[in-house]
Amino acid sequence: MTDTHHRGLWGWLTTTDHKRIGKLYGVTAIAFFVVGGLEALFIRLQLATPNGEVLSADAYNQLFTMHATTMVFLVVMPAAAALTNYFLPILIGARDVAFPRLNAFSYWVFLFGGLFLTVSFFVGGAPDGGWFGYAPLSTQVTEVVRMDYWALGLEVLGFASVLSSVNFITTVLTMRAPGMSLMRMPVFAWMATVVSFLLLFSLPIIAIGLLQVFLDRNLGTLFFSAASGGDPILWQHLFWLFGHPEVYVLILPAMGIVSEVLPTFSRKPLFGRSFVIFSGIAIGFMGFGVWAHHMFTAGLGPVAEAAFSLTTMFIAVPTGVKIFNWLGTIWGGSVRLKTPMLFSLGFIFLFVIGGLSGVTHSIVPADAQQHDTYYVVAHFHYVLFGGAVFGLFAGAYYWWPKITGRLLDERLGKWHFWLMFLGMNLTFAPMHVLGLNGMPRRTYRYAEGLGLDLWNLVATIGAFTIALSLLFFFWNWFRTARHGEIAGNDPWDGRTLEWSISSPPPEHNFDTVPVIHSEDDFWHRKYTEDSEGRAVPVAQPTPLPAQDEGIHLPSPSFYPVLAASGIFVLLLGLVYLPWGLLAVGAGLVVMLWGLFGWSMEPLTREEHS
Repeated sequence: MTDTHHRGLWGWLTTTDHKRIGKLYGVTAIAFFVVGGLEALFIRLQLATPNGEVLSADAYNQLFTMHATTMVFLVVMPAAAALTNYFLPILIGARDVAFPRLNAFSYWVFLFGGLFLTVSFFVGGAPDGGWFGYAPLSTQVTEVVRMDYWALGLEVLGFASVLSSVNFITTVLTMRAPGMSLMRMPVFAWMATVVSFLLLFSLPIIAIGLLQVFLDRNLGTLFFSAASGGDPILWQHLFWLFGHPEVYVLILPAMGIVSEVLPTFSRKPLFGRSFVIFSGIAIGFMGFGVWAHHMFTAGLGPVAEAAFSLTTMFIAVPTGVKIFNWLGTIWGGSVRLKTPMLFSLGFIFLFVIGGLSGVTHSIVPADAQQHDTYYVVAHFHYVLFGGAVFGLFAGAYYWWPKITGRLLDERLGKWHFWLMFLGMNLTFAPMHVLGLNGMPRRTYRYAEGLGLDLWNLVATIGAFTIALSLLFFFWNWFRTARHGEIAGNDPWDGRTLEWSISSPPPEHNFDTVPVIHSEDDFWHRKYTEDSEGRAVPVAQPTPLPAQDEGIHLPSPSFYPVLAASGIFVLLLGLVYLPWGLLAVGAGLVVMLWGLFGWSMEPLTREEHS
């Protein structure tokens, strides 16, 4: 079998290989992680001392809005998409996703959407109405177009996510290897599927809201204008109907990663595997029923507040089930504290703290006190930084040898973990105290003598400790790219199908499609059990049975990136209507050119040994 990848820049622009697209998502997420991290450091510098003068109020609002928008939509989501793109087909025994060209198109639409949001910094200022875009802040009609960038940018990012979701769901439902029933799928594949359904059902809600924001700002509609009979609370309902499922979009991939890492480094099967899977499904389903706990101070009335208080408590149950199953996996195992395992254990510890502080928000009087204080900031970051980001780093260290063929340095990896763990707690633990002492969030300065000075300084030191930890990660990345230890096919003694093929995988993934006979099928071909139930290596591991068939691979195509670039030009034109009509027209022409050319090209090519 020959590797037919086009070389150089053209190869990356035209690729439809799910693994290369996964790498593109990963590198893009890391680049935006640096941008979002710098935004956070400027925010913490401003708040390190009372009456800070590092940023003006206007600059602070821009950085505050873009930091959250960047981290949620341009870092955590694409980082999860990177691992899902790369490994979902391999985990289920497929050679690619169901729609390879659509997969490429999704990435390029995402990239241009992220660039569209970021370019706003250089053309009059970035969005400044908060990442939640509450009306009337987001709908005030002024000469400044900042929130137009926000509304249209998120619209197109959501479009990219919907396309990816359809692709992943179709891949899982139609392209699993023979014998791989749904309950034999790896947990990460399950969580990726649940996330795809969450996006598919939640993104249309926010798409309608974002369109209404754009129309209110540009065409004189009054959806959210209270003075004209509109309802600004409607925006809150639309946003949080999307926003709370979005929390699980961010955290479930990390839960899936941890559910793969813990069994490997405990040398045990995942304890209560079916319970972990169904808990993930329950979290996704129940996530649509708790949105109004973000609105307990909006005057919903006692009946609604009581109902959403109860649903918020109930959603803690499937989360607790997962945590106890993870602890049951570790208990009695032959634990190896490699870097992926450390990040997974850090995830559990930090996510539990974030979950416990979140449960306090189900109590309406407590929520009323904590609302719009730094207590909420602390909770949010323990869940989404301590949870999602730590989980994603666990996945990065776990699957790095499979992606690159080389192991990351363990010593540098542990420095990264411990510094990030320390920095995480130094940054966000004090925010609980700040919030309970009355420090409001979204404020760019505070006065002396309020008892807020010390903990703000500690939080700033913690933020720079996190930044230092990332330098260890980047140095580890560059240092081992050429000189790292060769990993081999199965460096962790893994349980799932990706460890049965070469590192890095070939373009076609599997020479022949494997036939699956059990959960953790690859593990059972390497080991048998003795009379006491202990795993004993097989002298000659049984090869995976295979189903012979021709290998059809997606043809490279430049048209997806061409169509996505047309959307970017079209968006720029929409922001500057009516002067942007020419750009709108040009963008439509380029987009249609790309889509027409795409439809005329052959979809697949056949490879021969």
